[in-house]
Amino acid sequence: MDVNAAVAAAAAISGVLTGVIAMLAFRWSEREQKRPTRTSLHTDPVLPPGVDTVLSVLRSSAVVLDEADAVVKASSAAYALGLVRGGKLAVEPMLQMARDTRRDGEIRQVELDLPRRGTGRGEALAVSARVAPLGSRLVLLLVEDLTEARRIEAVRRDFVANVSHELKTPVGALSLLSEAVMGASDDPEAVERFAGRMQIEATRLTNLVQELIDLSRVQNDDPLEDAEPVRIDELVAEAIDRCRHQAGAKQITMAAGGTADLSIWGNRGQLAAALGNLVENAVNYSPARTRVGIAARRVTAPGGDLIEIAVTDQGIGISDKDKERIFERFYRVDPARSRATGGTGLGLAIVKHVAASHSGEVTVWSSEGQGSTFTLRLPEAGAARDRATDDQTPGLDEDDETGQTDGTTTVSSPYEPFSAPEVLP
Repeated sequence: MDVNAAVAAAAAISGVLTGVIAMLAFRWSEREQKRPTRTSLHTDPVLPPGVDTVLSVLRSSAVVLDEADAVVKASSAAYALGLVRGGKLAVEPMLQMARDTRRDGEIRQVELDLPRRGTGRGEALAVSARVAPLGSRLVLLLVEDLTEARRIEAVRRDFVANVSHELKTPVGALSLLSEAVMGASDDPEAVERFAGRMQIEATRLTNLVQELIDLSRVQNDDPLEDAEPVRIDELVAEAIDRCRHQAGAKQITMAAGGTADLSIWGNRGQLAAALGNLVENAVNYSPARTRVGIAARRVTAPGGDLIEIAVTDQGIGISDKDKERIFERFYRVDPARSRATGGTGLGLAIVKHVAASHSGEVTVWSSEGQGSTFTLRLPEAGAARDRATDDQTPGLDEDDETGQTDGTTTVSSPYEPFSAPEVLP
C-alpha cells in the first residue's frame, strides 16, 4: 500500500515538473521569437500601409533606411543615380543626415554635387536631398536630380548675357556714329561715310532682333499646326534668290540639283528660313570665285523615307572643337569674320530647332581649308504626316559626319553621290 502511494506521488510530482518545464520552454520560445535578430533588422521592418505605393509613383529617388542604416526600400531611380550599392546608402553626407534625423526627428534638406559614375567625365550630378522620419524606426530619404534644371538655368543666363552684349554693340556704335555725324556737319564726305556705317549697324541690329524673334517662334510654336506639303525645289529656289546679291558680289557660283519631285511636310516659312540660313552661311564663309552646291535626294529609313538636303561650300571649314558647338546660340567660329559679314550667331540655332520640331535633324561634315557640308534630314511628306500623329521628335546627333568634297556631284562616305547639280545664274 505504501509502495503504491509512493509510486503515485512520484508520478504526480514528475507530471507537475514536466508541465512546468514545458511552460517555461514555451515562454522562452515566445520571447526568442519576439526578440529582433541581426537578420530581421535588415529584412523584417515593414513599411507603413500605403507608403510603398506612394514611393513607387514619386518622381524623386526614394530610399528607406532602418535603425541599422540598412536599405529597406529603394526606388529604381535611386539605383540608377548610384545612391544605393550593396544594400547600403553609398553617399556619406546623406547617410549622416539620416542618422541625425533618426536621433532628433528633425527634417533636413541639403543640395549636393555628386560625381557621375560610369561616364568617365568630370561633370557633377546636382541633387537635392531631403530626409524625414518615417514612423518610429525608419527614415525616408528623397533625392531630386537638379542637373537638368541647373543646365537650363545656365543656358538662360548665358542667353540673356549674350543678347545684352549683342544688342549693346550696334546700339553703342549707332550712338557714336550719330555724334560723329553731328560733329562733321560741315564735311559732306565725312557725313556720308558715317551715315553709311550707321546703315550697316542699323541693318545688323534689325537682323539680330528679327532672328531673336524667329528663334523664339520656332522654339514655342508647333510648326505642324499650319503644316502643308512643301516642294524642295521651291525651297531651294527661294534660298538661292535670298543670297543671290551676296553671291554675285563675291562671284560665287550657286548650283542646285536633285530637287525635282521631292516634298516634305511642315511649316513652309520655318523650313525656308532654315535652308536660307544654311545657304547664306555657305556664301558668307566662302572665298570669292568659289562654288556653293545645294543637292537633295530621297533615302530609305526604317521609319519611312527621308529627304536629305545638303548645302556644300568651299570655304574655310570648321575645326573639330568648333563642330561640337556651332549649333549653340550666339556661338561663332570666327567672331571677327562674323562681324564683317553681319552674322548674329543665331542662324544655325534656328536651323537646329526647325529640324527637331519637324521630326528631323541637321548634321555637319567639315574639314579645315576644304569647306563644309550641312545636311538637313526631314521626313518625306507622307512619312512626316504619320510621324506627326505619333508625336515623336528624335534628338540631334551633331557628331554624325556627312560631307561633299566640292560643290559638284560627290558626297563622302557613307552616302552615294548626288545627281549632278544644275548651275544657276
